[in-house]
This record gives sequence, C-alpha cells and structure tokens, in this order.
Amino acid sequence: MKFGVVVFPGSNCDDDMVHVLSEVMGQEVVKLWHKDEDISGFGRGDCIILPGGFSYGDYLRAGAIARFSPIMKSVIEFANQGGFVWGICNGFQILCESGLLPGVLLRNSNQKFICKNVYLKAPTNNAAIVAHINLEKALKIPIAHAEGRYHADAATLQQLKDNDQVLFHYCDENGQVSEEANPNGSIENIAGICNANRNVFGMMPHPERAAEDILGNTDGRILFESLLSTSKVMAG
Repeated sequence: MKFGVVVFPGSNCDDDMVHVLSEVMGQEVVKLWHKDEDISGFGRGDCIILPGGFSYGDYLRAGAIARFSPIMKSVIEFANQGGFVWGICNGFQILCESGLLPGVLLRNSNQKFICKNVYLKAPTNNAAIVAHINLEKALKIPIAHAEGRYHADAATLQQLKDNDQVLFHYCDENGQVSEEANPNGSIENIAGICNANRNVFGMMPHPERAAEDILGNTDGRILFESLLSTSKVMAG
C-alpha cells in the first residue's frame, strides 16, 4: 500500500506520520506539498493522509484555508474515485471544511487547548481503519487540539448513526461512554467518523503517537494494521 502525506504550511505531525508508516509499518510513503496537484501516482487501494498540525495557523477556522490548497481538488477527486483518505486532528477539520465528511469541528467546550491521553471505543468494524479492532476494548490514544468538538445537525447525526458511520466514541478506560469521558464536548462523544462510501475517515485523536513500543503505548497501531489488511483484500 502506498501512502501520501500532505504537508500544509503549519503541519507539524507529518514527520511523525511518515515515521510510523515507513519505519514501523514498513510501507512506501511520499510527502505531498499542498501546492502539488498531481497525485496520479496513487491508486484506488492507496491512501492519502492529511496529518495533524495548524494549517495556515488555524486562522479563520481550523482547516478553512487549507481546504482551498491546490492539492485538495485532487484529494477530493481521489476520494470520489474510491481512494482512501484519512484525516487526523487538523486533517479531520480539513475534511469537514472540504465537504468530504459531514459536520464541523468547533472550539472545545472549555475554550482551551487540550493535550492528553484519552480513551476511545469503536462501535463498529465496518470501515477499513476499524476492521480488526476489538469492540469491547478501550484504546488509549492522545489528543492535542483546541477545536475538536464535533458537531452536526440532528438530521446529519441521525444519518451518521443509521449508516453506521460513527467510528469512535470517547470513553473511560473501562470502555464506558459518558459525559465525564468526553474531553471536548463533542456531540454524543463522537471522536471519529467516515463518509457514506466508507473510504474517507476523520478522527481527532492521534494514533501515530501511540504506535510503537518506545512510546509505551501501541494502541494506535491496530488502526494502521486494519487499513493495511483491508487494502490487501482489495488488491486480491
């Protein structure tokens, strides 16, 4: 599987992602500058990643300017043709701003930047990055954001639930989804979603920061393993 990691002005998790994909997961990775429009070297079984950071300094709204970077037209076309697109933290914000995912990321309910480990629980295995996750297990994965409060109107929220598009809920270490376990005020504790076609994923927590033994936490690695396994099946 080939990965492209898009670098916007202000991205700061791009090298972390490249390291995990290449050194930990052993995959081919290419950095893509935000002004590059040609991503024709990526096929349907490949993945474009929008990493975390503060694209364009998070002016206006997080992701609102990056959404207009030249590469995003190509990323949208790639997604519409069935290619995998995965946005993490700022990348999730960009996906929502670009319309590839529904809803919006608002400022955290406490109006502060939050950087800490949280726990996630996947309610479904029906998407590539959660295909092999134990639905009973709480994953410890860090967050680092000021605008991570997921919000959608009632109709959109119902559609997400009806279509099984919610990929992660914030929970406690025992897997209990509760208001106390919600770090940013996200509606219904939502930490990640996918699109209706199940090839575009967005999440606020950073699995690349919890993917190798030296960090003392490998809970995030299962997401990468799940995606790779799904890609192999697609490749036959």
